[in-house]
Amino acid sequence: MEFQHEDGRYFLEKNGKVIAQITYTVINDGQTYSINSTVVDPSLRGQGIAKQLLDTIVADARAKKMTIKPVCPYVKEAFLRYPDIYQEIEYKS
Repeated sequence: MEFQHEDGRYFLEKNGKVIAQITYTVINDGQTYSINSTVVDPSLRGQGIAKQLLDTIVADARAKKMTIKPVCPYVKEAFLRYPDIYQEIEYKS
C-alpha cells in the first residue's frame, strides 16, 4: 500500500478523506521520530493497515539512520510485541 507523506505524518486518503494516519514529531536534535498517534478508520481495522503505517515510518527512519520513540499506545505495544523487529531502532533516553 502506498501512503502519502508530509511533514509530521504518513497517511492514506480516499475520496478526500483521511482514512488512516500515523503522526510524529521530530525530537532529539532531528535524530528521532516521536510517534504520537496512529488512527485507522473502523472500516479498515483488522487489515494490518496500522502495522503497514508503522513499518513505513520505521523504514524511513532506518534509511535516515534515525531512531523512533514510541509514544502512542499502538506503537508502544508493537515495540513490546515484536522486539526482534523494532528493538534496534527504539530511542533509549
